[in-house]
Amino acid sequence: MAAMTTLPLDAASGDDARRGFLFALSAYLFWGVLPFYMKAVGHIPAAEVVAHRIVWSVPIAGVVLYLLGRTADIKHALRSPRMLAMGALTAAVITFNWGIYVWAIGNGRTLETALGYYINPLFSIFLAAVLLGEKPSKAQMVAIGLAALAVVILTWETGGLPWVSLALAISWGFYALFKKTLPIGPAQGFFLEVLLLAVPALAYIVYLQARGEGHFATGAAVDFWLLLSAGLVTAVPLILYANGAKLLKLSTIGIMQYIAPTIVFLIAVFVFREPFTPETAVAFLFIWAALAIYSGSMFFARKDTGQR
Repeated sequence: MAAMTTLPLDAASGDDARRGFLFALSAYLFWGVLPFYMKAVGHIPAAEVVAHRIVWSVPIAGVVLYLLGRTADIKHALRSPRMLAMGALTAAVITFNWGIYVWAIGNGRTLETALGYYINPLFSIFLAAVLLGEKPSKAQMVAIGLAALAVVILTWETGGLPWVSLALAISWGFYALFKKTLPIGPAQGFFLEVLLLAVPALAYIVYLQARGEGHFATGAAVDFWLLLSAGLVTAVPLILYANGAKLLKLSTIGIMQYIAPTIVFLIAVFVFREPFTPETAVAFLFIWAALAIYSGSMFFARKDTGQR
């Protein structure tokens, strides 16, 4: 999945806003149906899938940067030890996030991934309050409380914390936070991350192939094409989102960000037929109520300050 929290407050209007909406909508729809791809590669170990996501994202992101004329930013980043360290940190966090996501869907826990990305914006508010000293509003505090109650309900139902949901929300929350410290654009930052990860990822793929355990060249033909397309399903929605976020207002993106987890939720329940108990339904109702309060407070805050 992709960034849902680091967004501009100002945005263009008219044609630019419409283009931004289409870019963002395309990205969220893409992320929404991504579980179908992840289910198709579910028989392949998650680490191998993540390695291919990294390796095949490099040429795609590189071509985009070249066409945008942004290669100078990367050259500067590669000469800056501080930027390389920051890029390595965000790369490590996003790798962890991808690994959990791929593993969860392959193991029939798609519903938990939807919950994780529903919780994410609320966790980001909590993170900003704890680490950045930002004071949440009363409505946001209520929303965080409802989300925490939903986690308690799921913990009681399953006998343990919904760790997949929490791992996804927490890792993406920290990724968005660390990403703010990377002083380059989102497309350049993404390319820097996958570039730094490419060498160990490629080495891991070669290792698997040499041992006859890889699925790229020695597995079924369908596995070859599925893994080859890993870069497309990773890079394309991120690039679409980056372009859309630049042209839309925060309040618009704030509502649109729930498109992807809602589609994932519907796929998990009605297509993958994952268990949806009454307790799970109650927990999701609390989450949806929390998101309604959070989104409403954000919308009216923008309205009160004259931002439409």
